[in-house]
Amino acid sequence: MPEKETTTVHDERVNRLLRRNNLSITGSRKKILHLFLEQNGALAHGDIEKKAGEKFDRVTVYRTLQTFVDKGIIHIIPTADNSIRYALCKDDCTEGHHHDHHIHFVCTQCNNTYCLDDVVTPEVKLPNGYTIAHVEVVTEGICKNCNDK
Repeated sequence: MPEKETTTVHDERVNRLLRRNNLSITGSRKKILHLFLEQNGALAHGDIEKKAGEKFDRVTVYRTLQTFVDKGIIHIIPTADNSIRYALCKDDCTEGHHHDHHIHFVCTQCNNTYCLDDVVTPEVKLPNGYTIAHVEVVTEGICKNCNDK
């Protein structure tokens, strides 16, 4: 698909996502959502700042990301070095309730983080009296792109 057609499709999806979540359509929100739609993996806050350009300051990026997490548009992926990456949610996530029960894969060669949507998080059986609120599984290794090189 040519770049112009891809941009138009992304514009329509971005506007639809923002409207569905009752969010104003602003330049920063549109730009950041475009970054997620163009990316094959997860993004770190610093990556988003660099790719968004000088137009958006750190606070604007942070607030936009937090709003997207709160609304179920993106989800947080913790990493081994205690940093955070963000990835686009699937359509079934809603405000305050994420349904991203999949494994995250961090490539130790290219440092990209991928959502492995087809690999379901294993069931965790806890002792009586414990209640699970969230399960996060992060795996590390070499991704298929790096293996193919």
